[in-house]
Amino acid sequence: MTEDHPRPAPASLLRVLGLVFGLAVVVGGVIGSGIMRAPGVVALGISSPPLILLIWAMGGGVAMLAAMPLVEAGSSVPMAGGPYPIAERAFGPTIGFFTGWLGLLQYTASNAFIAVVFGEYVHRLGFAPRLTTGALACGLILVVAAINWIGTRVSGASQSVASAIKGGVFLVLVVVLFVSPRAAPTAVAAHGLAAVGTIGAIVMAIRVIYQTYAGWDAAIYFSEEVERPDRNVARATFWGIGLVTILYVLVNAAVLHVLSPAAIAGSALAVGDAAKVSLGAVGDTVITAIGLFSLAAIVNLQIMAASRISFRMAADGALPPFLAAVAPGGTPRRCVALLTVLSMLIAAWGTYEGIVDIYLPWSIGPILIVCLAAIRLRIAEPELPRPWRMPLFPWIAIGAALIQASLLALAVWNEPVLGAWSAIIALAPVLVYRVFAKRWRPDPSPAP
Repeated sequence: MTEDHPRPAPASLLRVLGLVFGLAVVVGGVIGSGIMRAPGVVALGISSPPLILLIWAMGGGVAMLAAMPLVEAGSSVPMAGGPYPIAERAFGPTIGFFTGWLGLLQYTASNAFIAVVFGEYVHRLGFAPRLTTGALACGLILVVAAINWIGTRVSGASQSVASAIKGGVFLVLVVVLFVSPRAAPTAVAAHGLAAVGTIGAIVMAIRVIYQTYAGWDAAIYFSEEVERPDRNVARATFWGIGLVTILYVLVNAAVLHVLSPAAIAGSALAVGDAAKVSLGAVGDTVITAIGLFSLAAIVNLQIMAASRISFRMAADGALPPFLAAVAPGGTPRRCVALLTVLSMLIAAWGTYEGIVDIYLPWSIGPILIVCLAAIRLRIAEPELPRPWRMPLFPWIAIGAALIQASLLALAVWNEPVLGAWSAIIALAPVLVYRVFAKRWRPDPSPAP
């Protein structure tokens, strides 16, 4: 550090969150509108109910596999910001910045398209017909930003309560569907079942199921705020994935109890179709209300997580240092404000389809980098404390990395033009960072 440009030590986040919060962010961050939509896509390629349930369970297994290198590396580098500090430790500042930037892109875009769907659900319930979907989306983002603005205890408690309600509601729905009689073949129109074993349909089913589990890594973003992160982050991640897997299998089993795979194949809201059979006309309203609440809870979580990425990057000098300020309640308010504005701009401009297509590579990239970082750290720093160590090193990390790389290649192959734009948006700021890195990092430390 130079004498001409002394850099004040950044304020610290507050360690006021516990294991319950960690479980809440994993369970609440995963369960959203995807479980409502995905069963219809899966049934297009797979017509056997036992096989459908097996592939949903396997989706949880893949998430568990990918979580192992993340948890090992995260327990060794227990800092806020998710994959960013892990990549920075393993590969140096430039790859660290790129990883953090991908995380910010992912959460900002995800906030936007989830908020847009929230607006669509509000209109579907018949509320606020004079407000546009974009206006409703921006309103949701502002409300959850205000909750985060108050302080970490309040935002953490709100997420814990919301996740508990969400999980309880889905369990009640499962019970309601299981006690309902099976629909007659003509009760719900079939959407056309593709032949079992069609490669394209099966690949799409696997891709959709994996996306439905997205968010399983949420606990790692709060390592500086969770008590005993060396123990609780691992517990929250693995227990959370396990709970979500059980719930997803139960939801699909309940839907298949009411409707056949042929009846839900291609449905945009298969769970809603099953609810309408069980509850009648009110079923659609119930499912929409559940979706509305789930989406609001996820936006709340994502504002929390994204602000921790930008805070840690600013504290390390990967972003302008003024973003590292922390309010007395533990909230990095400047980061919350910045991410709120960016999310609102995208939500006001974009549609769900336009945003989600370009977003997918940004969500896969950080997990892929962390899988490689876990291998790099184990080899380069064998003495680094590892409260949790993945078994069968390095094969689990290599397998998880190959899965992520395959999903990334599939996303780009499926939408090459959007894949190119996604890459440009992801890589261009790295050049800006290289220009300003010395200014933001007056006394950069050599890469480990």
